[in-house]
Amino acid sequence: MQTPWEYRFAHRAQSMKSSVIRELLKLTEQPDIISFAGGLPAPEVFPLKEFEEACERVLTLHGATALQYGATDGYLPLREMIARHTERYKLSATPANILITSGSQQALDFIGRLFINRGDRILVESPTYLGALQAWNAYGAQYVAVPVDEHGMIVEELEKALRAGPKFIYVLPNFQNPYGATLSLERRQMLVKLADQYGVPIVEDDPYGQLRYSGEHLPSVAYLDAQYRENGDHEYTGNVIYLSTFSKLLAPGLRLAWVVAPPNVIQKMVMAKQAADLHTSSFNQMAAYEVGKGGFIDEHVKAIRSVYKERRDVMLEMMDEFFPEEMRWTKPEGGMFLWGMMPEGADAAKVLESAIQRKVAFVPGTAFHPDGGGANTMRLNFSYSSPELIREGIARLGATLKEALVKNG
Repeated sequence: MQTPWEYRFAHRAQSMKSSVIRELLKLTEQPDIISFAGGLPAPEVFPLKEFEEACERVLTLHGATALQYGATDGYLPLREMIARHTERYKLSATPANILITSGSQQALDFIGRLFINRGDRILVESPTYLGALQAWNAYGAQYVAVPVDEHGMIVEELEKALRAGPKFIYVLPNFQNPYGATLSLERRQMLVKLADQYGVPIVEDDPYGQLRYSGEHLPSVAYLDAQYRENGDHEYTGNVIYLSTFSKLLAPGLRLAWVVAPPNVIQKMVMAKQAADLHTSSFNQMAAYEVGKGGFIDEHVKAIRSVYKERRDVMLEMMDEFFPEEMRWTKPEGGMFLWGMMPEGADAAKVLESAIQRKVAFVPGTAFHPDGGGANTMRLNFSYSSPELIREGIARLGATLKEALVKNG
C-alpha cells in the first residue's frame, strides 16, 4: 500500500539498505536453527549478578541523577575510567578527548555526518565491517578498497589507494570483523607512516582488542601514530580517531561505546549527538561505571577469553574434520569471527539456502565487500554457540558444503 510519504524520502534515503545480517537473524530466530550468523556475545558471560548489585547501588545512592537528563559528552567518572584504561595501553588521553556514544554504530554515524560529503572517497579494507558501510552509504560515500590477508590490510597496496585522495582510512586492526585477521606490527607501522606521508587521518575501530586468545598483544594504531610523531612520547596527537565499546566486555544491550579524538572533533560530535539523542542513557553509564570501577572488567575479560577460546578451538577442529579440502579459512588469534573461502565460482548465498534446510546458518561474504565480489566467501561466528552446538552445526555445514561443491563440479 502506497502512502503520501512514498515519494518524499530524501535523496540519501535511496542509498539506505537493510543490514543483511539483521535480516538473516530474523530467519534464524527459529529455536532449532544453529546460527553462526550473528555477531553476538555469549549470554552466559553477561555479568548479571554484578549488574544487579550495581543497579541497586545506583538507584539507592544516585537515583535522581541516574534517571535525569545528563551531559551530552557522557558521565564524567566513566570517561575518567576510560582515560585511565587508555593510559594502560600507553596512550595518554583525558576526559576532554572522550565521548560516550550509544554503541559504536552511533560513533560511526557521527563520523559520517561530520566528515563525509557525497562522493568523498573512504579507504577501507576489503572485506570490512558491514555496519560502517551502512552508516556511511547514507552520506554518499565512495570506497577505495584494499584487500586483506591473514596479516590484515595488505599495506603494500595501500600507497596506490592513497593516491586516490581518500578523506580518511578506516581500519579494524585486531581480529577484524569479518575476516578475523590481525594487522601485524610491521604493517601497523607502515600504515602510520604512509598515512602521515599522504596527510590522511585514520579511524581505528577496536571492539575486540581485549579478546585475544593466542599470540602477543600489539600496540594500537593510535599509540604507534603518537610514537611516530612525537619520537617516543605516547601523548595523544589526534591523527587517529579511536573507537571501542563495552558491548563485547560487558553486554551489548547497554549500548555503550566511546570515541577518543581531539577536543575539537569531540566538540563537533557533541553537537551531532545533541541533535541525535541528547545523551547516552545516564542510568546505563552509571551502572557500567559501578561494575567496572573496582577492576572487575579485567577479571571478567579473562573469563570471556577462556569461553571464547574454547569455542574458537572447537570450531577450527571441526572444520578440519568436516569441511571439504577445497576450502580455506582463517585462524584468528582472538575476536569472534573467522572467514571461510570456497573455490572461485562457488556461491555462498546458494549454499546458505541449502544450509538453512539443514538448520544451520552463516553470513555470505558479499555484503562485506564495498566494491562487490566475495561471492564464494562466508563469515562464521564462534562466540555465541556452545561447543556442543558448534560441533553439530559445523558437521551439518560441512555436509552442505561438500554437496554444493560436488554440484559445482
